[in-house]
Amino acid sequence: MTASDVKTDLHFYLQSARDALLWKLEGLSEYDIRRPLTPTGTNLLGLVKHVASVELGYLGDTFGRPSGEPLPWLDDGAESNADMWATADESRKYIVELYRRAWVHADATIDALALDTTGRVPWWPNGRDEVTLHHAVVRVIADTHRHAGHADILRELIDGAVGMNEGNDSMPPGDSAWWENHRSRLERVAQEASHDA
Repeated sequence: MTASDVKTDLHFYLQSARDALLWKLEGLSEYDIRRPLTPTGTNLLGLVKHVASVELGYLGDTFGRPSGEPLPWLDDGAESNADMWATADESRKYIVELYRRAWVHADATIDALALDTTGRVPWWPNGRDEVTLHHAVVRVIADTHRHAGHADILRELIDGAVGMNEGNDSMPPGDSAWWENHRSRLERVAQEASHDA
C-alpha cells in the first residue's frame, strides 16, 4: 500500500466520523443540541466544539502549523472542561463553521506532510511529547469516532434517531413495538442475571 493509499484510508475514516457527528445536530433545537444529558454534562454541540479543538491541536499545532483560530476555552486560566460545551454566545453556526475550518486545516496538514513526520504535542509532558503524523491522525480518528458514538446515544435519548448517517442507521428492522418488546426482554434478562449473581 502506498503512502497516498494510507492517507486516503485515514481520511475516509476521519471524514465519516466528522460527518456522523455533525449529522447528529440536524433538525434539533438550540436547547436540544446544548442540553446536558449525562451526569458529566455531555451534550451534542459541546462534542463538536471539543473535536474541532482536538483536530486543530493534534493536526495543526503539533506539527508547527497553527491555524490562527482563537480557542479561548483552551487558554491558561480558562474554565475546566470549557471545550466540552458551548456558551450562549457561541452559536451553532459558529461552532459548526469552526469545525469545518478545522477539517480544512487538518486535511492540509495531512496532505502536506509525510506520515512519518514527527511533531511535538504541546500539552503532553516534555520528553514524552513526540508523535508521528500517522499516530496523530489515528488518535484523532479514534477520538472523533468515540465522540460520534456518544452523540449517537445522546441523539437517541432526545428523539430516537440512531445511526451513522441519514441513509445508514445500522439497526435491524423493527417498529416501535418491536423495540419496546426487545428492550423489555433485555431488562428481564438483566434482572434475572442480577438475582442469580
